[in-house]
Amino acid sequence: MDLLKELWRYMRVRKKFWLLPIIAMMLVVGGLLVFAKGSVIAPFVYTLF
Repeated sequence: MDLLKELWRYMRVRKKFWLLPIIAMMLVVGGLLVFAKGSVIAPFVYTLF
């Protein structure tokens, strides 16, 4: 959680709000890959990449 707070503080102070969608998509894709690793949908997810 400290990392997220520090990232938010950095974006707020330096006015780099354009980083927010990039970080959000990285988290979504990472979560999808972790979720699909042991799942039945894994072959379908991996074909996307």
